[in-house]
Amino acid sequence: MGYARLVRQTAIVVEDDTIQRDMIALLLEEGHFDVIQCEDAETAALAIKMRHPSLVVTDVKLTGKMSGIELARLALDCDPGVRVMVISGLPLVGALPDGVKFFPKPVYPPALLRELAL
Repeated sequence: MGYARLVRQTAIVVEDDTIQRDMIALLLEEGHFDVIQCEDAETAALAIKMRHPSLVVTDVKLTGKMSGIELARLALDCDPGVRVMVISGLPLVGALPDGVKFFPKPVYPPALLRELAL
């Protein structure tokens, strides 16, 4: 007799603030995601290319050369079906790529959970 194995989706959380990153990762793990945490966009870009996540949550302002907006574009170029959520404590300057959702910091769990349920 075989056992059915639950398939968990992969999410990548990109945030240079450890507390924010851990909080979002914990929320997603409770929502049945396998979570990869990244501190910068360059590391996240490699993870996106290797793991093909179904969800990317990224801060706009990150350490390194790439911003969260640039990372969102890269994620969508790799997989147009990936869900991308951008977070920031500052107002956005410029437009987000089509389909990318914006959440102001601090990120409130109910708002994030509602978006994931859609």
